[in-house]
Amino acid sequence: MFFPMREFAYIHEEGAVPQGLKGIPFLAHFERAHLDDILYSSSILECEPGDAVIEEGGTGSRIYILTSGEVEISKKGERLAVLNNVGDIFGELAALGDEMRSATVRAIKPTLLLAVDQKFLQDIKPKHEHPAFYAAFYEFLGRLTAQRLRATSDLLSRMEARVADLEEEVQELRAQQLTSV
Repeated sequence: MFFPMREFAYIHEEGAVPQGLKGIPFLAHFERAHLDDILYSSSILECEPGDAVIEEGGTGSRIYILTSGEVEISKKGERLAVLNNVGDIFGELAALGDEMRSATVRAIKPTLLLAVDQKFLQDIKPKHEHPAFYAAFYEFLGRLTAQRLRATSDLLSRMEARVADLEEEVQELRAQQLTSV
């Protein structure tokens, strides 16, 4: 029997970090009062395999935190990554601007996500009134973005080295073919 993705309001005891969310780096970055605001602006998504959480080219203002399960990130149908660690975050670029979603994220296994709606968060906690909160919020996003940029740069560097090696092999093969003629 197939059940489509379901969404539930996230209700928690004020001032307490729920057991299932303890140790998630994003949430550990905030003071308790700020954490309550984040949780108030959140919901829980229960996804079945195949459910699309984000569609490439779509819009949205949510940041997603994996609490269990596994999701696949793909672009133009090509798999880019699989996230399966509690606390993995995706959709964070929505917090930086009103850009279109750059990839599709689809559940691979039954998955639970904490969906933080950053636009709703801004409504209940305006930026100009809460600079310390947003400093912590954007500091975390900046660190996450820098970490991902480093990983991408490392991968690109390895790929460039591999391409150079392959080009060298092709040149050697061509030279061998010319000498054998």
